[in-house]
Amino acid sequence: MIDRPQPLIVGCGYIGRRLALRLREQGHRPRGLVRSIASAQRLADDGITPLLCDLDCQALPPGSSAGCDLYYLAPPPRQGTEETRVARLLQGLAESGQPRRIVYISTTGVYGDCGGAWVDESWPARPQVDRARRRWDAEQRLRAWRASGCGELVILRVAGIYGPGKLPLERLRRGLPMVAPEEAPWTNRIHAEDLVQACLLAMQRGRDGGLYNACDGRPGNMADYFNRVADAAGLPRPPVISLAEADEKLSAGLRSYLAESRRLRNDRLLNELGLELKYPDLDSGLASCF
Repeated sequence: MIDRPQPLIVGCGYIGRRLALRLREQGHRPRGLVRSIASAQRLADDGITPLLCDLDCQALPPGSSAGCDLYYLAPPPRQGTEETRVARLLQGLAESGQPRRIVYISTTGVYGDCGGAWVDESWPARPQVDRARRRWDAEQRLRAWRASGCGELVILRVAGIYGPGKLPLERLRRGLPMVAPEEAPWTNRIHAEDLVQACLLAMQRGRDGGLYNACDGRPGNMADYFNRVADAAGLPRPPVISLAEADEKLSAGLRSYLAESRRLRNDRLLNELGLELKYPDLDSGLASCF
């Protein structure tokens, strides 16, 4: 019996390390691609085989992706509208080897502002900011790769990720403001552990060419989210400002999130992939963080 190539996680950070540890529990020997020696050492300390590679200037190492299950979790570049890291990875697959399947972690930001409407995977993509345009560019490049017959593809469009060590606690400690609840947009989330399970199921069960919203299906108000995190952490709730004051008192990044409102459906994630959410709502998810 020929051993199957071991999984490769491109971008082995907050979610990637958790994914690698889960794969180890299942008997795999995952490899994690990172671009710093310090990150490689952390993976090695966890018993995960590190690969050093900087996709800003390198392709994957020769032979490293041939026939494997490849999870792409690396962030896009910070600027521009093109996902040059995904482009470099795909161009280099002739040397590193075509993977059996790629699970790509995209963003629900590609939908743009939906006016608070309920959104499923049939909703047209209309990215309105560059961070979402880069993800949309990556999706298009990966679809072209799949269409060429090189391998299989599943895309997860991921909502806001929260979990232990990934909460806006520093922002709350600094007493930074948030818009009033009645003016705040709808937002969507998924707990880190549920996202890891979604990645595994996408690789195992996802339909080739499939697209799935990765969220808990319980959209909330952005201001309410900050308030509930503050309450759970025993911190003061953020001061309230009006939306009209946001331009002067909030960062450009946060203002871009305030400009978009949508409520995401996750029926396909639950029914087609069979994901059973460990943290189906914010109350249970926050309880796991403290």
